[in-house]
Amino acid sequence: MNSEHEVIMQCKQRVLSGQKITADEAIALINVSEESLQFLSDSANEITRKFNGNIIDVETLINAKKGTCPEDCSFCSQSAFYKTGIDTYKLLPVETIVKNAKMAKNNGVKSFCLVCAWRGPSEKDFEQICDIIKKVNSEVGIEVNCSLGFINEEMATRLKELYVKRYNHNLETARSFFSKICTTHTYDERMETNKIIKKIGLELCCGGIIGMGESRSQRLEFGLDLAYLSPEECPINILVPQKGTPLEIQTKLSLSEILRTIAVFRFLMPKTILKIAGGREVHLASDQEKALLGGANGIITGGYLTIDGNTAQEDLQMISRIGLET
Repeated sequence: MNSEHEVIMQCKQRVLSGQKITADEAIALINVSEESLQFLSDSANEITRKFNGNIIDVETLINAKKGTCPEDCSFCSQSAFYKTGIDTYKLLPVETIVKNAKMAKNNGVKSFCLVCAWRGPSEKDFEQICDIIKKVNSEVGIEVNCSLGFINEEMATRLKELYVKRYNHNLETARSFFSKICTTHTYDERMETNKIIKKIGLELCCGGIIGMGESRSQRLEFGLDLAYLSPEECPINILVPQKGTPLEIQTKLSLSEILRTIAVFRFLMPKTILKIAGGREVHLASDQEKALLGGANGIITGGYLTIDGNTAQEDLQMISRIGLET
């Protein structure tokens, strides 16, 4: 066994026994050679199976309010700062959202996430969201999650009272890279919102996007901050450059960089639902199965906020084909 395999084995055994790896060990893991990458992925898969079983968490999103967002996140086609040509709309009617929730449930999807493109909801918008959640609860009976931007403790408490299970608020990237991605709010503001979610007792969904021009070490920095928050779910998006945004000509991240990131995030967050999300169909294509056998144990199906994705049927077939369950 080579020295890299020995390091991977030692780290794996530590995680399997319920201990945490150190930052230095994480650095060693994310920098293993290409020859050791499969061993790293297999070890991450072993950790996944130990703590999460064979279940793949399948979720679908609805873009409940699209475009004209006042934030300048450079990856996002919904930002009002950029001319991206997308269609925009205000908060969808409750009937439309309930219909989509029913479709998701009928397709075998377990959770349904309401996503809104704004800095945070106004009081009026928030009341409408609460009414929508009540309707979905009473008429559909699917797990409801939310991604509504910056919220306060009172709003978080209301969502919990409405049986919202999980709240999404991504860190997006490493602290040291964040100012290159967004200038209209800070990394600390995002951190503070996530701490509110944890304090109120909602489950936390927190991840971000890789492949925006950050370095490998910054991806690890990002992963270490996520591990500090200990989210119940962590979506890993892979940048799909959007026309009209500052990142529209960003260089594509390689498959090995994607797989090593997923694997090391699993070592850092052994019990978290690591969800491969936006960009998986584009960047992983026929290699999506490698991610689900290399540390990931969740997917978002049926498309994303402004780009299409696999159908639920296609994804459920893929999961069954590799011997996993939903």
